[in-house]
Amino acid sequence: MPIDHFPIGSELDVSYPDFKVSLTLLSVEHLKFDIKEGPFARTETVDIEVASLGNGIFAVSWQESDGATVTNIQDFDRRVIHSFATLPDGQFLRMTGPFAFTAPAGHVTDARPQHNKALVLDAMTSLFQRHDTSAVQRLYSEDYVQHNPNIPQGRDALQRIVETLSKSVYYEPGLIIAEGDLVAIHGRIRGWADETQIVVDIFPVEGGKLAEHWDVLQNEVTAASGMAALSMFDPAESARR
Repeated sequence: MPIDHFPIGSELDVSYPDFKVSLTLLSVEHLKFDIKEGPFARTETVDIEVASLGNGIFAVSWQESDGATVTNIQDFDRRVIHSFATLPDGQFLRMTGPFAFTAPAGHVTDARPQHNKALVLDAMTSLFQRHDTSAVQRLYSEDYVQHNPNIPQGRDALQRIVETLSKSVYYEPGLIIAEGDLVAIHGRIRGWADETQIVVDIFPVEGGKLAEHWDVLQNEVTAASGMAALSMFDPAESARR
């Protein structure tokens, strides 16, 4: 995510284990923090440096008037901040806390949809094009939930299926849509059943892995043999991702 997606104008309430702080992201050069209670209580506007780390994550660093230095890893996808501070007396603090928006930015910063679409595309092509069994452990959560009644439950069962897939099984990805942590992908699969099928797979993503799965399958009917003049699946639809 480029630096121009830094959510300027946002106000955040961050809950660290020992205290709370309010942050106002004034610009890519200035930030205001307000700690209302505790030994660190104070308000200050500081000069900052911002670096984009991708996927809605920014490194934000500054030095305070008393000499303390702070680096925040601000993860706007997961709504959490990892903070590393060196105090004037040399004490080093590592803190992690969730945050809530109290005032939104003027533009959307959520990079999850594009990141999650890439994750699902990787999973579907790894398993059902390349038959790569190692991708199951890499891309699916340990407590993976399966809603297809014809497939056994769990990640290990999915891996066993991939291990025994016929070489004739081949998946073609098409249109992918995503919102927040949900992804749906439209595709065509050959060799899974007696006839080529068109399938829509739906995945929630949790912690960077596929956590759950629903699917709807339908035998492919060609445009020439069906009532409609359009095909059920066109590989060119992938261009709309």
